[in-house]
Amino acid sequence: MDKIKMLVVDDNVMFVDVLKEYFNKDICVTYTAYDGEEAIDILNNHDDIDIILLDIIMPKKDGINVLEFMKEKGINKKVIVQTGYDAESIINMVSRLGASYFISKPYDLKDLEKRILLLSEMSTPDLNKVSNFIDTNLQNTITKMLHELGIPSHIKGYSYIREGITILYYDYNMVGAITKKLYPELAKRYNTTTSRVERAMRHAIEVGWTRSDWKMTEDLFGQSVDFDRSKPTNSEFLVTIADKLRLDNRKVSI
Repeated sequence: MDKIKMLVVDDNVMFVDVLKEYFNKDICVTYTAYDGEEAIDILNNHDDIDIILLDIIMPKKDGINVLEFMKEKGINKKVIVQTGYDAESIINMVSRLGASYFISKPYDLKDLEKRILLLSEMSTPDLNKVSNFIDTNLQNTITKMLHELGIPSHIKGYSYIREGITILYYDYNMVGAITKKLYPELAKRYNTTTSRVERAMRHAIEVGWTRSDWKMTEDLFGQSVDFDRSKPTNSEFLVTIADKLRLDNRKVSI
């Protein structure tokens, strides 16, 4: 297949050099810009760009300015937005402006490569398709972890826990509001009460705590719970797994 031509927009010169060295086969860093103004100039003068890797925080004009320019001019390119700030408000904003995918720094370059290749197979940017792909991978990972932790999928608390971990993964601000926000949100989604959500989760964790592989449990929760209490609280269980998933997706510090 033809090489995928990529525009990298990032003010970190060393990082851009790393990308140039890493992508030298199916993907090529054809253009580079170190601020938003340079990116806009390149977009004005070159139409042979397949993928744009766009940082948000940059001098002169930031990534949001670049996306707004592209939207105003009708420049329809596939954009991967990257930033160290993964607040839900930023994700929603760049999605509305046409970004195809959002990735949080630091990340594994192999994961970035997979996303670029996935996007290159699409005729037009399709945020829903990419989001579904990401969500499916995340759900598969959570499901595998819960099974290894001994939580059976047929009990009600299993669904609440899996959904709760997913919410915490995407919205870390929810960590400090498990009782006030997370339980009510789960109750709303499953048409039940917050007390039933809390009890079902607690029961599922108790069941899993006696069935799981002890070494895995200790490796995962050993630093965050008191084993004299025999099991973590609902909050500790959810937050610990969400933290692990987030850390696993940030293997290489950029």
